Amino acid sequence: MRVRRLPGVAALLTAGAVVVSGCGAQPTGLRAAAPLPTPPPAAAQQGPSAVPAETVTAPRKTLKLGAKGKSVTWLQKRLSQLGYRPGKADGQYGGTTLAAVWAFQKVNDIRPTSTVARRTWDALETPKAPRVLARNGKPTRAEINLTKQIMVLYVGGEAKLITHISSGSGVPYCETATWQGKEQRFCGSARTPTGDYRTTWRVSGWHRSYLGELYNPIFFNGGIAFHGALSVPLYPASHGCVRLPMNVASVLPGMLGKGVPVHVRGAYRRA
Repeated sequence: MRVRRLPGVAALLTAGAVVVSGCGAQPTGLRAAAPLPTPPPAAAQQGPSAVPAETVTAPRKTLKLGAKGKSVTWLQKRLSQLGYRPGKADGQYGGTTLAAVWAFQKVNDIRPTSTVARRTWDALETPKAPRVLARNGKPTRAEINLTKQIMVLYVGGEAKLITHISSGSGVPYCETATWQGKEQRFCGSARTPTGDYRTTWRVSGWHRSYLGELYNPIFFNGGIAFHGALSVPLYPASHGCVRLPMNVASVLPGMLGKGVPVHVRGAYRRA
């Protein structure tokens, strides 16, 4: 696939290419995904519970990526309790736990880093809740904060899932790809537009679009979807979709149904 960056949207409109929005499209004849599994009762769903009345005491050992041991296990269990998704509490600080640490740090106004030190331990003892973006939103909804690059899924008014994301880069692009049996050129602005939407169609597993592979995509604005990706950096990097860590994309379809409101707010400001 050949990639060429263009200076602006005006150039896209004169390039003789297909102008697209988002990172996927529903191909002709796409079979519907299997019916969604019935979610478990609310009490059984993984998510944040009320902060215990007793004092929470963090281990306070400085952790770096690759660390192992009881302090990492405590970190993983605490993040899970608060609604983040660090993966299995196995005492190993890897990439899945790192993405959850980033999300937690961003919610708590800490510059995201792989090191878990004093400020992060302090916040884990007395955490902040994510800022609500849709004040009059439905009790069950998804909120995308482009400024902080996080997504929060509310179920019954409670933040059940909080995750790090990577949204549209905002850099206009043109890419040539073989699609539907012929070589075609696709151009777009790589934006994740703000606004109020609803989840629509979805695909289970890997879905090939003209702009790449999407894992468990759930579309909510034309060709723009939530989807798992192998790369979810600390900055907006997608063609317009909302990239999720793979472990989050694995569980999201069982929690986020069709027709659920999706509110997109904010704007990312590069340092």
